Amino acid sequence: MSNIEFTRNYTDHSTNQGFQFEFYCDRCGTGFRTHFQASALGVVSGVLDAANSFLGGVLGKAADLGERARSATWEKAHDEAFTRAMEELKPDFVQCSRCSSWVCRKSCWNTTKGLCKKCAPDLGVEMAAAQASRTVEEIWAHSKVAQDDREMLQEKSWREGVRATCPKCNAPLAAKTKFCPECGESIQSQAHCTQCGAKLGEGMKFCAECGAKVGS
Repeated sequence: MSNIEFTRNYTDHSTNQGFQFEFYCDRCGTGFRTHFQASALGVVSGVLDAANSFLGGVLGKAADLGERARSATWEKAHDEAFTRAMEELKPDFVQCSRCSSWVCRKSCWNTTKGLCKKCAPDLGVEMAAAQASRTVEEIWAHSKVAQDDREMLQEKSWREGVRATCPKCNAPLAAKTKFCPECGESIQSQAHCTQCGAKLGEGMKFCAECGAKVGS
């Protein structure tokens, strides 16, 4: 018997009646399910269970005695079924020599490069994705700015600074305003230099930071 591969990326759907497995691509996660393989041992066990029930448990002890042999036999049959399932789906998978991932040939294998598409992406696909992403960025960058926000973006507003909260009651300020809508406190009580944005003390005629004339 050949060595058993795919020991990680699969789900076992086997029952007492037979064997079935589902293998997954390491890159896209797509599942590939094998055909159901009926278990002769499961069929015999089902017949014995039915007969035992019909005869009121007379076969119970015999069934218990055979359970240990059945378990070993079932495990052997299970391994053989898994190997057949692996061979059935192996043509649909390929292992990348760079990252050792098992990926599906259909969607995740770069035939030209001989590597999975995680290690060697399709350049055409990546270019199309990059162009689409850039287009979206351009749309957002050139979207129309609301008039209220346009005022906020003027250079003068940036230089003067804009408060997010009232200095007295800490109420949030949704926009640049002269007075707090909650307590009426003057928001512009602290003057700023229109050139560098530095705070200006009361009565100052020139900015102490840049020397600009106050009120110019």
